[in-house]
Parts: sequence; structure tokens; C-alpha cells
Amino acid sequence: MEFLQITSPDDYRVQEIYKSYSTTFPEDERRDWIPFTHLFSHPNVKVISVLHESQNIGYLIIWELSHFVFVEHFEVFEEFRSKKLGSYITGYLFENYPRIILEIEPEHLSDDAKRRYTFYQKNNFRLIDEMYVQPSYGEGKNALKLWLLANYSPENVKEIKEEIYDIVYH
Repeated sequence: MEFLQITSPDDYRVQEIYKSYSTTFPEDERRDWIPFTHLFSHPNVKVISVLHESQNIGYLIIWELSHFVFVEHFEVFEEFRSKKLGSYITGYLFENYPRIILEIEPEHLSDDAKRRYTFYQKNNFRLIDEMYVQPSYGEGKNALKLWLLANYSPENVKEIKEEIYDIVYH
């Protein structure tokens, strides 16, 4: 498995990533095209294409923050799901980033949300905040009540949330 950072919205993989991102994540959980393209010039962001057997199978959008990495989006493309590839990707994250934070829908919202929560639990993430609110991604989009997960025990969840709000969602 290869993990290649994409540094330009002109990269040929970006269209495939954005198309899947737009259909997988609901409107309130994602950026529109122009704000998405701005990620490539942000100094804290890495958009990473995940390749397996020379095929683009998914991506990561991560934010390198003060003392942790925030995984904003993580997707294995639909045709490659249920093949244990997501666990390999979390393995890559653990090898490269000792402190990882991410947000998910609460498990009671749907079968998919429950499946995702179970996946993250199996991959050593623990619930650190059930009252987390993801700020709106922009005009016409709603803030969302989500859960915050981590692969470690943060000392100050409030500070983590403030940094995510200030840098990722500003």
C-alpha cells in the first residue's frame, strides 16, 4: 500500500476523490469544491491518496495541529470496502502520527454509523467526547452533533476542540 500526498487540486486523482467525497459525505459534513481546493495550499493540511496494487482506493484529509493530527476525512472508495484496507490505513496513521483525533456520527444514528464506530473501536480509537459539535462548513450548511474519538487519552479535550474549531473550521 502506498500513501502519496497530493499537493495540487490539478492532480488527476483530485476529481475522483472529490466525486466520491461528494457522494459519500452528506452536504453538512463536507466542503464545497472551491473551499476543498483551498486545502491544498493550507500549511497544516495533507491530502493523501491511498494506492493499493497501483489503484487509487481512497484518501485521507489530515490536519497537523499543535500536539495531534486531526483526521477530517478518511474514505475507502465503495468498490474497495470490506477488504480490511481501512485497517491498513489506520496502521499507516498510527505509524506516522502517535496522537490522532477524528469525528464520527454517533452510532445510534444509522447502521453505517454503528459500523464505523465499531471499526474505529477495533482499531484502538476511544470515544473522548459525546457532546462535540462540528461547526458549519459554510453558508446554508448545518453544525452537527458528532462524537470525537482519539487513539490516546488527551489531557485537555476542551483545548483540542478549540484548536480544531480555530484552525480547521475557521
